[in-house]
Amino acid sequence: MNTADSDIAIRLRSLSHAFAGRPALHALDADIRRGIITGLVGPDGAGKTTLLRLMAGLLKPDSGSLQVEGLDPVTAGDALRTQLGYMPQKFGLYEDLTVLENLTLYADLRGVTGAAREESFQRLLAFTDLARFTDRLAGKLSGGMKQKLGLACTLLGSPRILLLDEPCVGVDPISRRELWRMVSSLADGGMAVLWSTSYLDEAELCGEVLLMHEGRLQYSGSPQALMDSMQGRSLLLQGIAGNRRQVLRRALRCPQVIDGALQGHAVRLVLRTAGELPDLSSLQAGPDASLQAVKPRLEDAFIDLLGGGPGGDSPLTEHMPPARLPDGVDADAVIVAEQLTRRFGDFVATDHVDFRIRRGEIFGLLGPNGAGKSTTFKMMCGLLPVSSGAARVMGLDLKKSASQARQQIGYMAQKFALYSNLSVAQNLEFFSGIYGLSGARQRAAVTDMVRVFALQPFLAMNAGELPLGFKQRLALACALMHQPPLLFLDEPTSGVDPVSRREFWSHINSLVDKGVTVMVTTHFMDEAEYCDRIGLVYRGRMIASGTPDELKAMVASPALPDPGMEDAFIALVERDDRLREAT
Repeated sequence: MNTADSDIAIRLRSLSHAFAGRPALHALDADIRRGIITGLVGPDGAGKTTLLRLMAGLLKPDSGSLQVEGLDPVTAGDALRTQLGYMPQKFGLYEDLTVLENLTLYADLRGVTGAAREESFQRLLAFTDLARFTDRLAGKLSGGMKQKLGLACTLLGSPRILLLDEPCVGVDPISRRELWRMVSSLADGGMAVLWSTSYLDEAELCGEVLLMHEGRLQYSGSPQALMDSMQGRSLLLQGIAGNRRQVLRRALRCPQVIDGALQGHAVRLVLRTAGELPDLSSLQAGPDASLQAVKPRLEDAFIDLLGGGPGGDSPLTEHMPPARLPDGVDADAVIVAEQLTRRFGDFVATDHVDFRIRRGEIFGLLGPNGAGKSTTFKMMCGLLPVSSGAARVMGLDLKKSASQARQQIGYMAQKFALYSNLSVAQNLEFFSGIYGLSGARQRAAVTDMVRVFALQPFLAMNAGELPLGFKQRLALACALMHQPPLLFLDEPTSGVDPVSRREFWSHINSLVDKGVTVMVTTHFMDEAEYCDRIGLVYRGRMIASGTPDELKAMVASPALPDPGMEDAFIALVERDDRLREAT
């Protein structure tokens, strides 16, 4: 074996797999090398999880060859088990066991005993910074800490290959960076790491990437080389006067533009061909608007490989009527929190939080896992009682009129709170009934949502069997059934690929233009750019608020003159830690 071959940990040749005759992978050829993180990137349904399961020996290929450490994962599974660590999307932590009990269980399963077990526990607890939490129940850990514990369990037995399936879904930026640092150190030590992700900024950091779409490999190689191929095609439209959402919509209608997204008060565009610019006057962005070339992102190249984004027009524009406020409701205070506090025993989850949200505004609640944003969010929806302070929506006090207030709200829960064992049609009927629709009005609402979100082909399918992007469509359809003036979105695009996220935000932008008021939580920092204002929650308190550009300006420095939203998020949280330590 030559040196080049010895660097290869996993080799795929013409690898194909199908489910019930439906192709999932088409003749894949790729090599996964040791000593680097290889990113596995693709939209929902691209075949990423199928590929990882084949590598882990959980599925048998239909054709082609797959070698992991020179072994066939199916026929040599026992020999391979000690060399491979596999962390699926829903890693099987036992939430009623402690951190140490989970480690002990997985050590038993992997045959790690005696002195080797004790040494492994000490090393992994130090590596993941969980040594202080060995007696804590896994169910009481934050999202980031659960992922660290899952990683520790996966690393028991010192595997040579690590397969990670979307390890950062639902994890805040600080925990994502910590997890990335830990895995990078493993790769630096010679481990082969395959990291499946829907975060394209994460994939930019990988040594190599495999970009997949509909079971086919679209690109294999350096992410930097792919980004370099986009030079001259990524632009920032600055100096916008007027409604930036409408400017984005007009830009996406231009034949020269294949993708676009909001970036603070600017609009980021990707051109079909370098040098062929849209007509600025057609964008109606104001007299001071200008286009400036910016560094391409991997996401630009990814969407280009898929033939462009979904566009900016939403059928909701025609369907939804303008959102109207009841008489006497202040348009500048449609959603109000005043000294909002929630206690669980002696623990203060939300601590005297204040904010006001205007009609037709998108307000983002950001914060690390366990910071209190979900508690705040649930109180504002009327799903959790308020300990003290006030929460009002549409002039209704949620302490006194929670049921009445909920009829004004469309709620899209984290992980899409659909009934997976009911069909798409049954979910639509159920949720429309919850929102008080019946008879001809209910039938009309269901028909409209099926048309608007193109759900007709899936009506008989159980919701649990839908691709993630279509689950998202169905969840949004259910939330909008009663045409609410307020929309509450709890991490609405967690785990969803960039194309589906673009489509989702085109719907939200069209609703906001109709006067719908939106409150959203998210861990996608590029998604936070769509918000008009942001409140950053940490340790139960609101530590910063303002527009996305204002939050970025708070942390700008000579060393970091042009910070992104993730930079701002992390710097503001770290600043608050320093202030607490100093007092």
